Parts: sequence; C-alpha cells; structure tokens
Amino acid sequence: MEMPQPRADILAKKARVVDRLLAVLPEDAVIFEEHEVRAYECDALTAYRCPPLAAVLPSSTDEVSAVLKVCHEEGVPVVPRGSGTSLAGGALPTADSVILGVARLNEVLETDYDNRFIRVQTGRTNLSVSGAVEEGDFFYAPDPSSQLACAIAGNIAMNSGGAHCLKYGVTTNNLMGVTAVLMDGTVIEIGGAHLDAGGLDLLGVICGSEGQLAVVTEATLRILRKPEGARPVLMGYDSSEVAGQVVSDIIRAGILPVAIEFMDRPCIRATEDFAHAGYPDCEALLIVEVEGSDDEIAAQLGVILQIARKYDPVAIRESQSADESARIWLGRKSAFGAMGQINDYMCLDGTIPVDKLPHVLHRIGEMSADYGLEVANVFHAGDGNMHPLILFNANQPGELEKCEALGADILRLCVEVGGCLTGEHGVGIEKRDLMGVQYAPDDLEAQMRVKDVFDPAWLLNPAKVFPLTVSAPRRAA
Repeated sequence: MEMPQPRADILAKKARVVDRLLAVLPEDAVIFEEHEVRAYECDALTAYRCPPLAAVLPSSTDEVSAVLKVCHEEGVPVVPRGSGTSLAGGALPTADSVILGVARLNEVLETDYDNRFIRVQTGRTNLSVSGAVEEGDFFYAPDPSSQLACAIAGNIAMNSGGAHCLKYGVTTNNLMGVTAVLMDGTVIEIGGAHLDAGGLDLLGVICGSEGQLAVVTEATLRILRKPEGARPVLMGYDSSEVAGQVVSDIIRAGILPVAIEFMDRPCIRATEDFAHAGYPDCEALLIVEVEGSDDEIAAQLGVILQIARKYDPVAIRESQSADESARIWLGRKSAFGAMGQINDYMCLDGTIPVDKLPHVLHRIGEMSADYGLEVANVFHAGDGNMHPLILFNANQPGELEKCEALGADILRLCVEVGGCLTGEHGVGIEKRDLMGVQYAPDDLEAQMRVKDVFDPAWLLNPAKVFPLTVSAPRRAA
C-alpha cells in the first residue's frame, strides 16, 4: 500500500535542506535523488511505503549531531534507521522526513573481558557483536531471529529479545550505557562500563523508546562467558494446546531453560520444505534447550523429559552432538524466511502469561477459522512472547485489511488475558492505534510528557507509537 506522495511545499524545501546536509557530511553520505531514496521507503513491514525527503549515512557521533542540528533548525522530522528489519513499521518515513541510517557506525570501540563489556557503534549487527568476542570465549546474549542483519541501534530502540532471552533477558538486561544525540544535536552519555548508574534510570527510558527520544550512536553491552555446554531436545505433540500445557508445566516446575521455542504444523511444514531439518510429522513442536555442566544438563533434561512424556509426545529427540543440535535449531532459525516463500504474511508480537498459552492458542485457531485466514504460530514460548504469522494474499483487494483486523483481535486477546501488545518488535505504526486497548488516557499522557522533555518539537520518528488522535496536538504545536 502506497503512502501519500510528497506535497509541493515539501519538495520546495528539499533543495535547501539537502544543501545544508551536504555542508556537514561527505557527498556520498547524503542520498536525495528520487530513485535512490526509494531504498528507504519502508522497513520489513512492507505493506506501507513512503519515500523520504532524503537519507543520510553519518559515520560518527559528531556527524549525527551535525545532521540533527540542521534538521532541528529547519523543522524537518528525522526517522532513525538501523538495518530496516523492523516488523512494526518502526523505520517508516514520512514524505517530509530525513532518514538517519546508522549502517556506517559499525566499529568496535572497546573490549574489556575482565569487566565483561564491549563498547560498539550501534550500526554494528547483533551477531557480529558475539563474533567480536568469540575468541575470548564470550558472547552477547540477546539473539533476535534477524540477528544476522539487525543493528544494535534497532535492538535498543525496540528492546529486542530472541530465543535465549528466557534465561538471559532482553536488550535492557544487557545494556550498560549509551552515547545518544538529542534532536537539537546535544550529545549525552547515560550509564557506562559499570553495573548500575546513580540517579534516575534514564537508560531504561531510552531502551525501548523506538527512536523517539534520541539517536543512540554508541552502546556499552554486557558480554557473558560461554557456558560449559548446551543441549536442545525436540518434542512433537498432536495439538498446540497440549504443547502449550507442556511449556506451562516446565516453567511451573522451577526449571529455567535457556530457550523454549514453539512451532505449529503450518510452520513445521514450511520449514521442512525450506530447510529439511528432519522435523517430525505433528501438530506442534517444542525446542527446549538447557545449558551448564554435563551434570546440570542431565538433571534439567531429566525433569523436562519427565514432564514431556506425561503428555504422550509423538516424538522426542535429544541432541547427542553439535551437528544434531544445529539441525534441531535449523528449522526454527529458518522459520520466517520459509514462511515468506509460500505466502505474504504479517508477523505479530503479543506477549501473554505462560499459563494462558493453551487458551490463547485455541482462541487463535477459532479466530483464524472465523476470518478465513491461516495462522502459523512460531514463538518464544518460555516467556509467552507470541509471534502468530497471519497468511494473506497482498494482491487480492481487501485481504490486507482483513489480515490487519484479525491481527488486532489477536493482540486484544493478549491484553485481555493479562499480557501486552508487544514483546520485542515494538509498537511502531503497526500497533499505534491499539495503544488505547492497553493504556488509559492518563497513562498515554504520562508517556507523551516524557517525549515532550526529550523532543519538545516532536520531530524524532514522528507518527509512531502514540495514536494520532492523541499525539496530533503536540505534533502540530
């Protein structure tokens, strides 16, 4: 779906803004030709597109500061962009905005194994952070499915998680400090290479703020020693509800696996055709991974397998080698790409209490039948972070709108059972108009007052997160 095209007044302003940007950045760092800015017209939520006024690719904090000063003085909105992997429209531009991409901010600035941190520029990809400390036998814990491509900047903006967040937490639990630039170009330092900072927890405010408060250019990240060993077990069941109950029982037993992942039949079928991981023929599949010493692994798996066998599994496969572990994870890591090969889909991101999994999976099945749209489920079951994939035909009139309506009903269900609208993808534009389902007007007002402090003119990442009906007066002021 195409967003509205630029107005004449926006185009008239473009020449002056581009000239000023070229004065503070190298020529190859300013992108403004119509055919070139098309590359930045959307992120991974491809249903919505809008070419920006221009795009810039700074290489340092000073250059980011210079860009923001120009845009602040010109009253030009700025949309920060990591790698463009946002599934919530977090990096979708407006026609009068400048995209600020951090791809060239990709250096490792400092590594300290004794104090267990790494400081990087935030355009660096998630997976390459672990790669940078692998020789020291360390790793960076948050591991989104898009970790090969997604940038640390986007991870901080959306407070991303991943398969192993059940044990190690999401980005906010592994972020120690940031260098950030406010909309007027002011550079601030929050936190640092220490366990905690005094005063207000401004780091917690920045992490998950979806690029609405500041542009984060450098991050100090906690790194961890690699565990002695890790072993996944794969379990197949005849129904999604039964698999959900197994997850609930594992958590209730006091076991803390490093990951519990869920896939249902549509997703299993697609990943098998795509990756040939050798998954069993079943309605629902769980991958549970534990780590530690051999004795710790054996003790944890003993309890998990005892619970699993109570529910008559179709199959149980406990890894006995690194190669077998890789094959167990192969299909799960390939799931989103595999689904994309067979159909258009919208990936949701609601979070629910773990004990509600059986009920919510059953209701999603009923909703899918009511709407006549297939839903494939693949998600981080251990912490209740749901990722229903709604399949639809983007070329058929009305299908996208029907898909969005089903998605909204699923997210409302998540809130009804005590969960929330998002676990790691963020709100962006996808869930913007559902914020009133979870938050009362006074709650939204309190959140918007925080943005007022950091970005009084509301120029950073406009028209995101807050319903337009409540944010419009501030954006127009």
